[in-house]
Amino acid sequence: MLWPDGAPGAVGTEEHDRPSITAYLAPADRNTGTAIVICPGGGYGHLAVGHEGEDIGNWLNSIGVSGFVLRYRIAPRYKHPSPLLDVQRALRVVRSRASEWKIDPARIGVLGFSAGGHLASTAATHFDDGDASAGDPIDRVSCRPDFAVLSYPVITFTDESAMHRGSRNNLLGQDPSAELITLLSNELQVKPTTPPVFLWHTSEDKGVPPANSTLFYLACVKAGVPAELHIYEKGPHGIGLAKKHPGADQWPVQCEAWLRGRGLLSK
Repeated sequence: MLWPDGAPGAVGTEEHDRPSITAYLAPADRNTGTAIVICPGGGYGHLAVGHEGEDIGNWLNSIGVSGFVLRYRIAPRYKHPSPLLDVQRALRVVRSRASEWKIDPARIGVLGFSAGGHLASTAATHFDDGDASAGDPIDRVSCRPDFAVLSYPVITFTDESAMHRGSRNNLLGQDPSAELITLLSNELQVKPTTPPVFLWHTSEDKGVPPANSTLFYLACVKAGVPAELHIYEKGPHGIGLAKKHPGADQWPVQCEAWLRGRGLLSK
């Protein structure tokens, strides 16, 4: 549990009121010290913890990375800022327990799919260094991810031609303010301090158009943030590791190469 005594703003005490992470610790013989908080998709209305959570934790273990599958709070019970608080807390918890889990505290990233990609991109654009005066020692720790992997992510809440309205409605409600829409349209929130980003999408994605990834990528380029983008021709939305989709099935290979090129897979 991210908050054993109850999450801020919780409206109950059931499992879906209690955000958590499930650890997939890298085997000792291949542990690189790198860790990733995994945000499954589901339109902010459910969580695809199988193919966008558990499968990803196992894949990360195969390349020496520890994965932490995040079960964050979702609609209809929760809207912004609850999911953001949950991913920020997850990053703080992993960083605060880095020594215990044999993790390098400067090698902690975030990875998300679809709406989970929106949450991961929010973590990469809305972060702080921790509150030094906080009573809870975990809240004194930075929640800035050191890198981000965005998989067919929801990004924009302003571009009508690319927006995934279901995610926006679940996160922000039916009639959000213009200020809130802009704040959570993450292509508008990229800044030079945003961490390096790997993005991938497919041209055939009808659920979340690939323009979401291109908007974020171009914002990174403009801000001087290291970024890599892959758009594969074939493949529908929501394919996880894409094992049955030739072409897109190369994203884990190319993501591994990107991580290695950034020195994140060296022991």
